[in-house]
Amino acid sequence: MTGQRLEVRETAPAHLPGESADSPAGHTQETFARLLADVVHVEQVHPDSHFFNDLGADSLVMAHFCARVRKRPDLPSVSMRDIYRHPSVGALTAALAHPPTPAPEPATIVARAPVAPESPAGRPHHLLCGVLQVLSYFGYAGLLAVVTALGYDWISAGSGLLDTYLRSVGFGAVLLVVLSALPVIAKWLLVGRWTPTRFRVWSLVYVRFWLVRTLIRTSPLALFAGTPLFPLYLRALGARVGRGVTFLSRGLPVCTDLLTIGAGAVVRKDSLLSCYRATDGVIETGPVALGPDAVVGEATVLDIGTSLGRGSQLGHASSLHTGQAVPDGERWYGSPAQPGGPDFRRVEPARCGTARRAGYGTVLLLTALLVYLPVAVGLVDVLGSRVLEGASVPGQGPVTPVNWVFYADLLVVTSAAFFGAVLLAILVVGTVPRLMSRWVVPGRTYPLYGLHHGLHRATALISNRRSLTRLFGDSTSIVHYLRWIGYDLCRIEQTGSNFGTQVKHESPFVSVVGTGTMVADGLSLMNAEYSGSSFRLRRTAVGAHNFLGNRIAYPPDGRTGDNCLLATKVNIPLDGPLRHDVGLLGSPSFEIPRSVPRDSTFDELKEGDGLRRRLAAKNRHNATTMACHLFTGWLFFFCVSLLYASAASLYPQWGTAVIALANAVLLPFALAYFVLVERAVVALHPPGPLFCSIYDPRFWLRERYWKIPSETYFRILNGTPFKSVLWRMLGVRVGARVFDDGCSLTERQMVTIGDDCTLNAGSVVQCHSQEDGTFKSDRSAIGSGCTLGVGAFVHYGVTVGDGAELAADVFLMKGETVPARAHWTGNPARPVSHGDGGES
Repeated sequence: MTGQRLEVRETAPAHLPGESADSPAGHTQETFARLLADVVHVEQVHPDSHFFNDLGADSLVMAHFCARVRKRPDLPSVSMRDIYRHPSVGALTAALAHPPTPAPEPATIVARAPVAPESPAGRPHHLLCGVLQVLSYFGYAGLLAVVTALGYDWISAGSGLLDTYLRSVGFGAVLLVVLSALPVIAKWLLVGRWTPTRFRVWSLVYVRFWLVRTLIRTSPLALFAGTPLFPLYLRALGARVGRGVTFLSRGLPVCTDLLTIGAGAVVRKDSLLSCYRATDGVIETGPVALGPDAVVGEATVLDIGTSLGRGSQLGHASSLHTGQAVPDGERWYGSPAQPGGPDFRRVEPARCGTARRAGYGTVLLLTALLVYLPVAVGLVDVLGSRVLEGASVPGQGPVTPVNWVFYADLLVVTSAAFFGAVLLAILVVGTVPRLMSRWVVPGRTYPLYGLHHGLHRATALISNRRSLTRLFGDSTSIVHYLRWIGYDLCRIEQTGSNFGTQVKHESPFVSVVGTGTMVADGLSLMNAEYSGSSFRLRRTAVGAHNFLGNRIAYPPDGRTGDNCLLATKVNIPLDGPLRHDVGLLGSPSFEIPRSVPRDSTFDELKEGDGLRRRLAAKNRHNATTMACHLFTGWLFFFCVSLLYASAASLYPQWGTAVIALANAVLLPFALAYFVLVERAVVALHPPGPLFCSIYDPRFWLRERYWKIPSETYFRILNGTPFKSVLWRMLGVRVGARVFDDGCSLTERQMVTIGDDCTLNAGSVVQCHSQEDGTFKSDRSAIGSGCTLGVGAFVHYGVTVGDGAELAADVFLMKGETVPARAHWTGNPARPVSHGDGGES
């Protein structure tokens, strides 16, 4: 344990059998023992002493040991995977002295030839790009204002309820067509056909790329992922998509001409295959090809220049790196993927012809046009013209923004609408899906795009309400909420932090979490299995007394039982023995200790009268946090309503210009509002390094920091120079010309990012970890010129040297030190070596 003296064996370090102290292996073992003794603060380390059981080390301590070893050119490099597989100095030395014969390299496609580095974009390009992006935003705001004003005038001219309804349907149809067609038109006009290429961020070519990417990802047709309409949309954008494709991910491809999906292929949710990436300030576009009947599992990343052959499969929580190709009929898994794994296609096909798909798509469109859009238009009309504009003061006429009645009416209306919507949402998620689920029987195979599939899809959409899991998460309320929507939580052992603020499922009624299990953010229960023509619900059960880290996709046949530690981004095994009383780390996963002594520091706080008192105090604190969260949400809704109500009152005099002005003001106001909210929360308790119990008030303040400020508005600034400005306003120490395409920073004040860094979409820098009842956090630093790949996850207490690159889907563990200009890959991350697959 760091900072403590430990009792270890007093025997002097021995040497490997048959090796003298002067041999290379003897020198390595002796040096390993000396470095480790210094790290764990003991006088000497016996070669057979277990790193975790005997020395009391943990992954953070051993990461520091690995970093010291990498600084010695006379020693072999050591990764965290090596540490866990060979947990003593003697075993580690022997493994590195006699490495196993490497397996044959996986089949790969030909890697692209090296290219000369691009000259960096200067400050003028950086400023010009920002100006053009601002002008694009104002242009889009103006277009929406014109369309909205025309539609409002036309609908308001209706005579009678039926005429108004029909006009609402017509306007909704036009609006849907315009917003859906705009990305397609912009793509063909500004880009034409995508081809494999490279171009600098902040350049004029990049501005066109950014505009098309933003329009594609904000298209309303993204809501139709998992339906027959979505492949049609991809084809309109230039993708080569075969018949019978099931595309469930909402991570829309951008460079669509480079995407090929064969007939009958299945792409599960949360998969990333955008056909581009950013490296060292350069956008690279490249092909991604899925053969007929291929299967891409959940939470996967497909880098550019990758492919799956006919009938091949990529397992969940896996990735393909540039140059990797899965041959026909093979099954791969891991990050980067390697051959092996069970059959990931676990449901038989069913009859699902063209007529069925066309009928289902038609019903969806008609439902949107005849129900959802008219209801939305009607609500806006009621809240706007009928309530706000129709109010008047006796003797003074209609109210205006200079009249107190205007604000009083708005206060009443927005309060009733906001808090009424919260209560209605809680009621709906606990009742409507429960009624619909009676028609979908777990274990029975149904064809896609019929009544049962529609009910299943509606159940998933209604019951996965992020706003409600964010409201109730990290508190005692979350278990009651999950039970209300259908989870089976067995006998609850209340900790006050049983679940984080992000948990999702495909059906809550076949979701089981065992007694005493604690879950961090990002759990996805994979309750449904899909083929290109059918689906089936399966019971998905997590064992008792587990701890689940961040971003875990848990399948129905997961081979983990009770008392397991499932580390962040772990690949849950689908074969082999049922694991008990162990930890699992990595993709492919391997066993690690379930816990280490440091994690039991606060165990005395988990039981007895002390627990009841601390839990009651935590409940009061969490209730205050939830109230603050609701209040800040309502206040934002009130301010936005005030903005548009004022614009509506001035519309007769100013016309469309005032609506365009309100649209243009909305984003700057939202940014300023949520920055002020976060700064106010941080002022009470600035985030910093912590090692404490979850019943420590400092941890409760950290939970408040995660919950109250909104992060949704970050996305609109992805890929713009203004994202770095926002980070600075929130306390990040960020350098110049940083390109951020969608990185998440969980503790902004604890992150340092150097100049000219490249942060890809889906990457995360998380400066904390929770294991059972212990919370740990520390600062992380990303050096200048670094690249975080697509979906990379960086834990706390790490240092990434200048010019280093973390590949796609990397998991960089806590405490790691990445040397300057190094290239690391894998889960857990390790230096790239020959045979890692893909490019190096």
